[in-house]
Amino acid sequence: MITASDGLQEESLTERTALVLGGGGVAGIAWEAGVLAGLAEAGMDVLGADLLVGTSAGSSVAAQVAAGLTPAELYARQTDPALQNRELVPRGVSVERVWEEITRILAENSDPEVVRREIGAFALAAETVSEEERYAVIEGRLPVHEWPERPLLVPAVDTATGEPVVWTKDSGVPLVDAVASSCAVPGVWPPVTIGDARYTDGGIRTMVNADLAAGCERVLIVAPMSDPALDEQVAALREAGASVEVIVADEASVAAFGADPLSPDTRVPSAEAGKAQGVAAAAGIAERWSGV
Repeated sequence: MITASDGLQEESLTERTALVLGGGGVAGIAWEAGVLAGLAEAGMDVLGADLLVGTSAGSSVAAQVAAGLTPAELYARQTDPALQNRELVPRGVSVERVWEEITRILAENSDPEVVRREIGAFALAAETVSEEERYAVIEGRLPVHEWPERPLLVPAVDTATGEPVVWTKDSGVPLVDAVASSCAVPGVWPPVTIGDARYTDGGIRTMVNADLAAGCERVLIVAPMSDPALDEQVAALREAGASVEVIVADEASVAAFGADPLSPDTRVPSAEAGKAQGVAAAAGIAERWSGV
């Protein structure tokens, strides 16, 4: 486990390439799968990246990539009803209300650690489905439940301390637990109990956590949702000498997400929009990503 108050990771990585997948709910999972499938269809398969970084929804996709799923398989799991995993519909939860509360906390606090603690308290107090019910969903998302040998970083946040953590295969934490904690949207899904602590969504630190790819030569960031911290993180990676490409959901993709990106109904339209965007983006970034 890697921990730090602000920077999650300071040591230099030896991996040459990194695929960074951000948060975005059920719609984000489908969109990212679509983008990766679209890139591959256009001749740019990036799934062999040396390092995988997955936050929230992105942790589910990163774990699927690490398990060896092909771009076509990633896409089919989102678009083929026979292959779609079971997803829960939040009970009595208004996504708009959750966002309003998080926005309020952000507006009233300037210290990131205080913000994370406040959001953690909000997550702990929320009435949600049980941890067991939610855990079963994450199990269903992951075709393999063991950590891969390839480096995979999965951020989460300690609800009590506000401290970010990054789970890895050396953390002593099962992969499903790690992904479940990173996907524990505060106010919607229950924080995940690991040891004596409970953890909530890794997107509370930042939605993408692209700075975890520091030290890599080439970085591809796939981000379903906007992240105020992303520009700064990309600038820092580039300043350190990395070639960085970013794919952020376009207007058509955002429309496919709809008003509730946590709804399972968003999977097919989001995957289709992502695939179209991936195909369109491939030509512009293929040359700089060559060599993966």
